[in-house]
Amino acid sequence: MRFKRSIMPVGILLLPVLAVACGGADSDSGEPEDAPAETMEAATLTPAVDAAQASTLLNPNGASAEDLAGIAGMSDAAVAALMGARPFANMVDVHAVLTASIGEEAALGAYESLWLPLSLNDASTEEILLIPGVGDRMAHEFEEYRPYSDMDQFRREIGKYVDKEEVARLERYVTLN
Repeated sequence: MRFKRSIMPVGILLLPVLAVACGGADSDSGEPEDAPAETMEAATLTPAVDAAQASTLLNPNGASAEDLAGIAGMSDAAVAALMGARPFANMVDVHAVLTASIGEEAALGAYESLWLPLSLNDASTEEILLIPGVGDRMAHEFEEYRPYSDMDQFRREIGKYVDKEEVARLERYVTLN
């Protein structure tokens, strides 16, 4: 009888631990357990994308007029403005052309499909903040680890704050060139 009494409380105490370890409660959040809460903001702001979406970012310097016209929210005037302003040196320039044609909200929405890759080591804060879902805190993290020697370093450092899917999504927007 005494043996049963000592096992029961221990079993009850271990249930929450087992639930988390076996995939219950918070284990599917995708957030590293030891990451500070304030840096997790960007991870929860953007939906994860599937592998098919990961390769579909159009470069505004090389995309055809037909491809540009296929982007949600893109008007004929915006397509013409982008085509006429090429080549773009950076995303701030792309953003200026798009916001003049279709407005701020539509331009920001277009960046799920249209993007000029940013140089991790040289991009301005203003450019980094144009990446969908990136806020001030995540932009700071991008800049804090400069210079990046390779993409593995980017994955490792940014992976401290967001899950692997989000790192892969963010990686679509950057380059080391």
